[in-house]
Amino acid sequence: MTIQGIRPLLLAAALLGLTACGERAAPPSAASAARPDPMEIALDDSTRSRVSTAAVGTSTVMETVRIAGRIEVNQYRTARIGAPITGRISQIDAELGQRVRAGQVLAEINSPELAQAQLAFLRANSQQQQLTRAVERAQLLLAADVIGSAELQRRQTELTVFSAEKRAVSDQLRALGLSRERIRRLEETGQIQQTASITATLSGTLIDRQVAQGQVVSPSDVLFVVSDLGSVWAVAEVPEQDARFVTRGQKVRLEVPALDNQQLEASVQYVADIVDPQTRTVRVGAVLENRDQRLKPSMLMTMLVQGRSSERQVVPSSAVVRENDVDHVFVLVRDDAFRLTPVTLEPERDGVRPLARPLPEGARIAIDGAFHLNNARMQRALAGN
Repeated sequence: MTIQGIRPLLLAAALLGLTACGERAAPPSAASAARPDPMEIALDDSTRSRVSTAAVGTSTVMETVRIAGRIEVNQYRTARIGAPITGRISQIDAELGQRVRAGQVLAEINSPELAQAQLAFLRANSQQQQLTRAVERAQLLLAADVIGSAELQRRQTELTVFSAEKRAVSDQLRALGLSRERIRRLEETGQIQQTASITATLSGTLIDRQVAQGQVVSPSDVLFVVSDLGSVWAVAEVPEQDARFVTRGQKVRLEVPALDNQQLEASVQYVADIVDPQTRTVRVGAVLENRDQRLKPSMLMTMLVQGRSSERQVVPSSAVVRENDVDHVFVLVRDDAFRLTPVTLEPERDGVRPLARPLPEGARIAIDGAFHLNNARMQRALAGN
């Protein structure tokens, strides 16, 4: 056989070899196409009795409006305390964080005005004493028929006037910071006292102090802030479009990050009558008890307010599977077969979770046994690997 005759035979043999290789490669491709979907699982004897299904239901859901806010002192249980008189602080008797009672001395103040008021009191007291003796003598003289009743009445009138003046000056001394005990001592001894007391007007905790020893202060200055922290306010700025959902006396829930987002209940006590033109919000204050004082002023919190109601798809909490920080449900895709489907859910309410994005109408899900289905799915995936 010549070389020209051999060449066609070699070419035919090569083509047959390539065809055979192609036929042998086909079975792996078919096997790959038949590999099961890792997100699907079919019921078997071990899961069939544990799984029950139902169509996705609907329910009337109250939307929750979440509003950022903070904890503040209860303004109805807070006192801002200033000096009763212009003068220089000579002594401070209270520290930040200290529990104080109403009437307790917080500081002492020295003032020339205080000395002048005490002198006026001593003059009025002296006049009252003189007139008291004059009235007593007049009564004796009238009884002896030495003077007439008109003279007695004149002296009694003068005594009444100076007694009223003494009471007025005594009230002034009280307003200037002298206690009743110190006024009594002034009346008995006649000794001018150099200082007056700045006292707490409310029992509570001293939460602010804006004064130092030797500082000159006036009645317009706020020197101390005392607040009863057994009751605090939760204050939030509610967007104007949601303000209609908040009313005085309404119960709201609070989430406080510092307390691991523990939910607390508060009662709305204040709703502003105007909208802030800069932020387009309405200020809302809710009061809540704080006997253990875990809540501190200026803590951040979120106020949860019930908004409008709407008809929404809901799924039972037992149907939810959490995987890779994503919520899923098992949706029935064909007879006895389920697919693990990611869903976006809102917080649980009465045992159900509203769907933020609805599933197809008529969809059926595993409402019981989702945990067992997911275990079976993961075991099959591990076995396949």
